[in-house]
Amino acid sequence: MEKQEPIEGAIKVRLLFFGPLAEKLNQRTIDLSLLHGTTINQIIERFELKSMISDGLVVALDGDIGVDLETQVHDSSEIAFLPPVSGG
Repeated sequence: MEKQEPIEGAIKVRLLFFGPLAEKLNQRTIDLSLLHGTTINQIIERFELKSMISDGLVVALDGDIGVDLETQVHDSSEIAFLPPVSGG
């Protein structure tokens, strides 16, 4: 059998939301189909999270915290949105 090549135009990723963001969106995970070449920044814009990034929301891509927001995601990527840690 021949190995099937993935469709070049589409990928699937999983978004993970924590803390107040999960409560705001009423979801902890979202499986999302995107176009090949989509950046983390485009996902941030799609979910209207720009202001939260300014307030300290951190993004992790496949476990790497603080990645460049212009990084392209790939098929099966896991993108986590982590709220700022408050201490006291």
